[in-house]
Amino acid sequence: MTKSIPDLVSEIEALQVQLDEALTSRREEFDFEVADQRVVFDEETSERHASHKRGMMVQFMNANPFILLTSPFIYSVLLPFALLDLFVSVYQLICFPIYKVAKVSRRSYVAFDRRYLGYLNGFEKLNCMYCSYATGVVSYATEIISRTEQYWCPIKHARHLLGVHSRYADFLEYGDAEGYQDGRRRLRQDIQTSE
Repeated sequence: MTKSIPDLVSEIEALQVQLDEALTSRREEFDFEVADQRVVFDEETSERHASHKRGMMVQFMNANPFILLTSPFIYSVLLPFALLDLFVSVYQLICFPIYKVAKVSRRSYVAFDRRYLGYLNGFEKLNCMYCSYATGVVSYATEIISRTEQYWCPIKHARHLLGVHSRYADFLEYGDAEGYQDGRRRLRQDIQTSE
């Protein structure tokens, strides 16, 4: 017998909780604390990390020349990411209160905590900051856009898509004309604030 979509979504959510618990347990092995948004390692761990740090000059001298040549192309995308960050932030600041949609917390998606890792050199920390920012902004924008889609057009597509956002499973079925108005109203209520 085939499971219903809500049952599958519940199973996925339960598995996500288990995954989060396993990741938290794994983190405890590396003995760090987060205090006032800052990651703190004990002195012994910090010294061990420092002993694994590779010098920037060594890294530069051993780098594949093609990687060095492509670096400007990678970093050139920083401006579009920054513009995306700015525009979706302003968009939700202006529009979400009007739609009464709960705002997305940027802090929940963009983090710069890898800079506290003592085994990374300056190049590696810079690369990590770039990747943290880029993936964080894309995730942040995806959540803002998914709430917008849930408000305006919460309908699944006719064909299978890869990488759909977390709200997509609850969207209305493609071709469900009878359930559209009530379903859209219900999905809007699910993301609206009581303000």
